[in-house]
Amino acid sequence: MDLGKFERDVRHKYENEQNGDLHEKVVDIFKHVGEEWKIASGELTEQELKVLTIAVLESETKVLHDEVQDLLVEKERIERQLERKSDIFQEAKHEVFNAIEHALDKPSVNTLAKLHRIKLQSIDLFDMLEEMIESAIVTTLEKGHDTEETIEEITKEITYETLSEGPLSTVRIRSVVSSIIQTAVDVADATPNQAEEILRGTLRGVRSGLVKSISRFKKQLLYMPEEVKTLMTDGFESLQDELQRADSLFTQVIQNVADKSSSTSKSLLEKISKEIHYDLQELLQISRETVDVMRNHLNDAIVRSASVLNSEKAQEAKRMGSQAWGAAVTAVGGAIKSAKSALDK
Repeated sequence: MDLGKFERDVRHKYENEQNGDLHEKVVDIFKHVGEEWKIASGELTEQELKVLTIAVLESETKVLHDEVQDLLVEKERIERQLERKSDIFQEAKHEVFNAIEHALDKPSVNTLAKLHRIKLQSIDLFDMLEEMIESAIVTTLEKGHDTEETIEEITKEITYETLSEGPLSTVRIRSVVSSIIQTAVDVADATPNQAEEILRGTLRGVRSGLVKSISRFKKQLLYMPEEVKTLMTDGFESLQDELQRADSLFTQVIQNVADKSSSTSKSLLEKISKEIHYDLQELLQISRETVDVMRNHLNDAIVRSASVLNSEKAQEAKRMGSQAWGAAVTAVGGAIKSAKSALDK
């Protein structure tokens, strides 16, 4: 049989069928094939049945298909508008922080450091973190390949980028880790069949990203200029205390999210948290090594900070703090690029 001719005939017949009832139209098309092509419905080959089925399917769903396409075009148009408005929104935030900084009366380096930390928590990274994680996990589920491993790689890179592109602090660690895990829980609740893969990949990825960013922080401490150390003295004792028990910090954040989650997600989070408990040794080790470096390299900076504030180095520290912020705004792009690379695998 010439399948091309068969397909054209079936499509033409079905699309011009006057009867509006779906079931009767399908019965009529099988009857037509039997009369015109001398093939009973039970004798159709798989390929012939496929041609007939697709012809009926496309004819019946054409209107809905076109409506979906129109909606997709509109959705993409809105997404482009959102992206442009988001850029304007972020720029407006920059202007607000610049105005606040200029309005401060001869601010100290510590005051500027506090303002910059607030800025880091208010612009770009934290605003887009949940959206980034949700999009990356959903895309991974749609791809359907190596789900758990891909989510682990994505969350590792986004955790690392978000933590590393700003001053490492207790508040920052808890905020980033909590936001990522909570977003993963929300997606898991909507995708119960893959909830365990999503949550296990997320927890493993966040843990690896935390190890990676603390390791980077440790290396930075070893070569950090004196004027930058002064920026870190505020709150560094709290950070030291948290890093001393980084494994507990991590499990506490997981438990906090679990306590606010559905019973199913809570059970899964607690189960996976116990499973990876023995994998936290690397996190604990790098954290304690970092604490030792902090003690050796920052204690002197605390003693000298008062005099440094009134020196020329204070102005240099301010300049370097501004440069650090400039670098921080590239984190989102870097994280998306890393996530895309993982997905493309």
